[in-house]
Amino acid sequence: MSDQRRKASSGASEPTFERELARLEAIVEELQDDGVELDVALRLFEEGVQHLRAMTGRLASAEAKIKLLTEDDEGFGLSDFDA
Repeated sequence: MSDQRRKASSGASEPTFERELARLEAIVEELQDDGVELDVALRLFEEGVQHLRAMTGRLASAEAKIKLLTEDDEGFGLSDFDA
């Protein structure tokens, strides 16, 4: 599937992990500015926490899917993707 088709089918308004991460990195950069006002810093911090929680949820979901896909008859075991 091409990148354009993938973007169209995933919904442009739905944030991806990569977009969440990019915004979180931008927030960190803004907060590192000595001139940022307290009210703005608090708003940015709150937004950053929301992005971090969303990313953590996505990672937990991905981990659960990986575990499900790697389960076998002898139990459960994680393997390296390189193998």
